[in-house]
Amino acid sequence: MIETLAEPKAQVDDLSASELLHALRERKAVEDRAAADQLALAARWADLHPPESIHTATVFGDGGRYGLEHEEPIAGEGCPAVAEFCIAEVGAVLGISSNSAKRLIGHALELRHRLPRLWAQVHAGQVPAWRARTVAEATIHATPSLTVEAARWVDTQVAAVAGRVGPAQLDRLVAETIKRHELADADPTADPEDGYLAVDPRHATVYDQDVHYAGTMRFEAELDIADALDLDRALAHGAETLKALGSAAPLDARRSAALGDLARTQTALDLHAQGSTAARSEDGLTVAREVVLHAHFPASLDGLDGLETVFGPTGRMEEGPRLVLLEQVQGWCRDSRTKVTVKPVIDLTAELTAPGYDIPDRIREQVILRDRTCVFPWCTRPARACDIDHVIAYDHDAHTEGRPQPGATVSSNLAPECRWHHRLKTHTGWRYEVTGPGVYEWTSPHGHRYRRDRDGTTRIGDPDPPARP
Repeated sequence: MIETLAEPKAQVDDLSASELLHALRERKAVEDRAAADQLALAARWADLHPPESIHTATVFGDGGRYGLEHEEPIAGEGCPAVAEFCIAEVGAVLGISSNSAKRLIGHALELRHRLPRLWAQVHAGQVPAWRARTVAEATIHATPSLTVEAARWVDTQVAAVAGRVGPAQLDRLVAETIKRHELADADPTADPEDGYLAVDPRHATVYDQDVHYAGTMRFEAELDIADALDLDRALAHGAETLKALGSAAPLDARRSAALGDLARTQTALDLHAQGSTAARSEDGLTVAREVVLHAHFPASLDGLDGLETVFGPTGRMEEGPRLVLLEQVQGWCRDSRTKVTVKPVIDLTAELTAPGYDIPDRIREQVILRDRTCVFPWCTRPARACDIDHVIAYDHDAHTEGRPQPGATVSSNLAPECRWHHRLKTHTGWRYEVTGPGVYEWTSPHGHRYRRDRDGTTRIGDPDPPARP
């Protein structure tokens, strides 16, 4: 039997097939136990941090899990509220974003208070924590919201089989259970099967965080039958046209390219532009709607971002942590219906200054390009969507009182922070300082320290564990 989780390779190589299977099973049990404990610890952390009022409770809102335009609680009706800013400490310790920490704590509270059977099964080792969390995610964000009674009914139906079915089956079961309960509430005499016709499954979703190193992004859609067949015929025609024009790409790749062409040259856009002053290319077609992408390539492809991959020279896309191929950018520029704008080069190492508190556009752009994202530990919100914060606060009374300005508006004293983390820094004990160009060291209220630079977050010190009485 393996005694530790980090045995020398020689000892692992000595294990028989049966011993390897036994060891893998043990490790999986340890992993499941740790995940269950993490949920219990997250729920206890919530217990220790109630909000002072409902206005200071944490919610999903602008930039939350779903990019909501309205606020939504992190757990359903009947769960205790949690102080807004206590979330950040949990996320930083676990090495996850604050929004991911919200989901963890929300799932823990949802399971403990509204799905008690699943909660018990998780801690008995009968259901993995990740499966229970998928159920909690569905019941938290059900539309319309589930009452406590409705959530308990879902819990009763799902807990009976949650440990025995696969993930896809579990997802379908949860969705069906929620829908049947809604139908029963609306009309106890109605046929539950009729209710499925009222559910509109159509959607068109771009998975902008699912980016392949080849420079592709996944797009998924559920269409009306007639629309789907029309689109299929259009893609087939577009793929054949590309082949006739000399494309040697496989059929699937040509269909994918044809879908992109539809977005740029579809008839509706041409009709909309008739009689207008819309810009047209040399071939008479309307210029496609402008899509603004910020692609960064070094002056020399030997530079920091100019990675040479198996796909060719590579740069960086500002819209999220992803790569872009030089060949792709060249292809975009060759398309006569693509509007390409080249912006001036900015020296990211220059120390730019400005009098007063307001930040000029040239300094703002430099800070955005230098830091790329919000500089709070583990946060990945793009810097272009962030506030620009004076690291050392600007003293508005310094000039009139004849004192030197401690928080000048200079490149080295500015950092991008998303609105939530900007408020966190302003209203809590979180503090940070600049230790180098684009390098920040954060200290949490509990004494944990993190270094954040353009490459990510690193733990640089933990406080001594508290002594038990």
